[in-house]
Amino acid sequence: MSAAVVTGAARGLGFEIARGLARRGLAVNVTDVDAEAAEAAARRIGARAWASALDVRDAAACRAAAADAAERAGPLAVWVNNAGLLVTGHVWEHDDALRRTLFEVNAMGTINGTLAALELMRPLDRGHVINVVSLAGLGAPPGEALYAATKHGAMAFTLGALADLRRSGSRGVRLSAVCPDGVWTPMLHDRLDDPDAAPSFSGVLLRPEDVADRVVALLDRPRVVLTIPRWRGAFVRLFDALPGLSARIMPVWMRDARRRQRHWKRRIESGDGP
Repeated sequence: MSAAVVTGAARGLGFEIARGLARRGLAVNVTDVDAEAAEAAARRIGARAWASALDVRDAAACRAAAADAAERAGPLAVWVNNAGLLVTGHVWEHDDALRRTLFEVNAMGTINGTLAALELMRPLDRGHVINVVSLAGLGAPPGEALYAATKHGAMAFTLGALADLRRSGSRGVRLSAVCPDGVWTPMLHDRLDDPDAAPSFSGVLLRPEDVADRVVALLDRPRVVLTIPRWRGAFVRLFDALPGLSARIMPVWMRDARRRQRHWKRRIESGDGP
């Protein structure tokens, strides 16, 4: 048997990824900063799962989670960095503490988890680190600029770490960045009336179980960057490639995003959600 670790796995997308990996036959360490919720999630998944409290800002704790998984279930085959926070609003509205926390969780948490996994994977030259980034890691949506900055950091680190692996001669360790559109998880549940969160509702609102299926499928068909859906990734990259034009049309795009946010709210409140 091989082991997997999923961060932020007590609920939402992280839970669905952990459940998918367990169904695939891996023993899964369900980690979350909320220890009780992680325990409940592991019980729901079944015998192949166990829970650990993990604050991804703590690099030593990440290394301990990796070592625990390897000791319990054999070699560490998969590490999924899913833990994250969403903060919205104008960039000047947040205090220093909130900005620091956002970067520590979203960017440093991804770095800490990746390095903890690589410490065990590199000597064996096998394993797969999957970093859940976001389409915000490919663009710069207004209202979510700080969030996007942290996700750009996670994306750059993923690509740079992969380049370092290949430069060092490693061919068996894989890294992937997953960039989904808005996912209907607890992170978005209270954002239906938040106009600054409109970019997250501007496209396809995805079900966590569907995104989790795509994440688990990367183990068989690895890709360095996976955008979900692919056309949204192309759309965001086009915006990013034309920053001057994007800035001019952004007010129009935001009005449309807000309209779609209200559309999703009506659907969800009527029971016709994603």
